[in-house]
Amino acid sequence: MKTTFTRGLENYKSSSTKSTVATLGTFDGIHLGHRAILEQVQIEAQKEGLEPVLITFDPHPRVVLTPDNVPLLLTSIEEKEQFIPDYFGGQVLILKFDEKIRNLTAEEFVKNILVDRIKVKKLIVGYDHALGKNRQGDAQELKRLGQKYGFEVDIVGPVIHDEKPISSSRIRDAMQNGDFEQAVELLGHHYAIYGQVVRGMGLGKKLGFPTANVDYYERKLLPSDGIYACWAKVGHEDLNGMMFIGKNYFRPDGGKSVEANLFDFDRDIYDEGIFVYPTHFIRENRKFQSTDELKAQMKKDKELVLSIIKKEKENASRSRAQSSNCCR
Repeated sequence: MKTTFTRGLENYKSSSTKSTVATLGTFDGIHLGHRAILEQVQIEAQKEGLEPVLITFDPHPRVVLTPDNVPLLLTSIEEKEQFIPDYFGGQVLILKFDEKIRNLTAEEFVKNILVDRIKVKKLIVGYDHALGKNRQGDAQELKRLGQKYGFEVDIVGPVIHDEKPISSSRIRDAMQNGDFEQAVELLGHHYAIYGQVVRGMGLGKKLGFPTANVDYYERKLLPSDGIYACWAKVGHEDLNGMMFIGKNYFRPDGGKSVEANLFDFDRDIYDEGIFVYPTHFIRENRKFQSTDELKAQMKKDKELVLSIIKKEKENASRSRAQSSNCCR
């Protein structure tokens, strides 16, 4: 089923006369716990003949609720739009989280949005979800409201990994503690960094390693500083490369940079959107005494990244061959 995105309740139109099976939440990360919920929505939609709807918010509710304590995000709204179609087919409604939404009671949200506009027949949420002002709409309250307004409520339990529930906060903690591999394992997909390509100081090009400088979302949680193997999506092109996250010591007045050197690629992509996916940590960021020293290290970095890419291709080819042999 095709995934369609709609911004604003005023623009929402049901694609059919069917009632809906809906879920809602911030879904920061679209991690394995979220995907268990999305999978249940898809199952119920097919089984009951309902239209699947996912409701999420932009900006993150904490921007309005606790502006002085907003978490760095695993996924910007653009990154959610990139990942959601891999795991969900149906309508995605993006609601602006503002003072009006903030002040709706749980019952007002249910009645005015879920019942009157979305025509919900079944609501599926995570075990720790709550909606409405002061988070009044916990599982027990949602079930009460379901009985009142004629819809079922299913609660999806946690996905457990290493004896602990997978959650967005747990993944953020792993990332901030430098455990990028565990963060990606809990996500269940590559980590994306989206932004427009902007002009930098041009040093990479002078050294023979031109980079796409990514103007990433200001509230984006970045992996630890350093050099990574990566792949990138520019338009419909998937490209291998290596990337840098951190402070450019040759530009001391600059902030934290995200730059990607894309292999076998030579096209002007300034002002275009780019998704960059770090895959393997190569080394820490460090200060070099000269640009010649930096260039020599970048050559070594590229050789290592190319060897990783080669090994992964060989492993993928071997796996396909083994799968083919098993099916004979």
